[in-house]
Amino acid sequence: MRAEKGPEIKFPEDQKLRVGIVGAGLAGMVTAMDLSEAGHSVEIFESRPFVGGKVSSWQDDDGNHIEMGLHVFFGCYYNLFGILRRLDTFEKSMRLKDHTHMFINKGGDVGMLDFRLGGIGAPINGLAAFARTSQLGIGSKISNAVALATSPVVRALIDFDGAMQDIRNLDGISFTDWWFSKGGNRDSLNRMWDPIAYALGFIDCDNISARCMLTIFNLFAVRSEASVLRMCEGSPNTYVHDPIVAYLKERDVKITCDARITDINHEVDGEGKPTRVNSISVQKKDGSKSVEEFDIIVAACDVPGIKKLLPENFRKYKEFDNIYKLDAVPVATVQLRFDGWVTELSDGVAMRDTDGDKSDGKAPGLDNLLYSADADFSCFADLALTSPAEYYKEGEGSLLQCVLTPADKYMSQSEEDVAAATLAQVYELFPSAKGLKCTWSNVVKLGQSLYRESPGMDRFRPRQKTPITNFFLSGSYTYQDYIDSMEGATKSGLACADVIIGDTPRLAKETSDLKSKAKEKVA
Repeated sequence: MRAEKGPEIKFPEDQKLRVGIVGAGLAGMVTAMDLSEAGHSVEIFESRPFVGGKVSSWQDDDGNHIEMGLHVFFGCYYNLFGILRRLDTFEKSMRLKDHTHMFINKGGDVGMLDFRLGGIGAPINGLAAFARTSQLGIGSKISNAVALATSPVVRALIDFDGAMQDIRNLDGISFTDWWFSKGGNRDSLNRMWDPIAYALGFIDCDNISARCMLTIFNLFAVRSEASVLRMCEGSPNTYVHDPIVAYLKERDVKITCDARITDINHEVDGEGKPTRVNSISVQKKDGSKSVEEFDIIVAACDVPGIKKLLPENFRKYKEFDNIYKLDAVPVATVQLRFDGWVTELSDGVAMRDTDGDKSDGKAPGLDNLLYSADADFSCFADLALTSPAEYYKEGEGSLLQCVLTPADKYMSQSEEDVAAATLAQVYELFPSAKGLKCTWSNVVKLGQSLYRESPGMDRFRPRQKTPITNFFLSGSYTYQDYIDSMEGATKSGLACADVIIGDTPRLAKETSDLKSKAKEKVA
């Protein structure tokens, strides 16, 4: 509701401030939405030629829509959905999928967590889904039941906040260590939880913190809609970013792309510690340089971005120095277009039928997010089917988008080799599709993507408010209770805006006093 309604405050003229935001990802844009709604003057600077950050999408010269990654919207993205409702685009932009989580195994075998139970919700539908799944054998189902029955999730049924505190306290151990301590077995990790961990955090259960995974379990256990999946009607740029940009422009927010920030200019105390930021040095793509002054500066970056942005002496504060203990995960996203429908497993004729209009989900195949324990891409989807508005092309077939995690071994390979290796694995999962040809491919590599949610890292995440009086942080790596994701970015943006709005009277007075002193000095 907070995300949907906005800050519900308008500052008087003498408290309106100039805010500079570095980074036009989801976190930066959400921060700008609320600050501009409250009456502040906001300008955003983005080093890329487009907005969106890790949720970016764009078109190549042939009109193909390219994405940084596969973007799936879980039902527990409450704050992001609130933003979309504020924009009046939620119903128009999000395609609801069947309430199932599907696993594609080698040879075309499909395992499933089917949460559909005739209207019966959490936690009963979840228990039924795990009991009925063919993805696990009977021994693994029993071990799953024992582990989940002794987890903080049970407490969440009567005390959600208390369960979340128990879960936060488990950040120091891996999910695997926690799982084994509760009687879970390795087969469950290999066949079900590793693909989910890779999809969520791009690392496996041995390396992801128990807090990260159990946060998701907690939501799924107590809220029926949390495990429902949605995907964009088309590209994130069209259905998420464009409406946000339009909202910002209506509130006179200026967005400058192709603008790299080379320095944050600031004052220091006698010990050389930064005390106040004054301006940012900007270098544009055309080579022009400028110094832009602001009353408040927000760094809305990802982990590699904030490390590059912060001046060295900011590390004199522990809060900033801790950021350098955080790491990020490499990921590669591969798109493969075919001359037929890859995920149509039962009808060979329909698989090769690309005639006529197959838009708006009319194409054959699996219309959902897909996981796999038998491929290097832990999650994937046929975008021509799941998000057909811009990804379906008349006369052509599937557009698989596959997320390679971990992508370490692929980072040094050519795009052609990465695409070929991915294609080979697609045919192993869908042997019935071996007669289909791949007609186009694209590879996007990110050497540093999501922050690595390893055990013990949560304590190093900074808050949105910093030791520097008028300098703030936004971004999904900053502290918020969800994981590094679109929802995490949205939560961080809202939290950053809330802190600034709460501090506005103080910041406005400080700014006014400084301006008065400057005038006196000149006089």
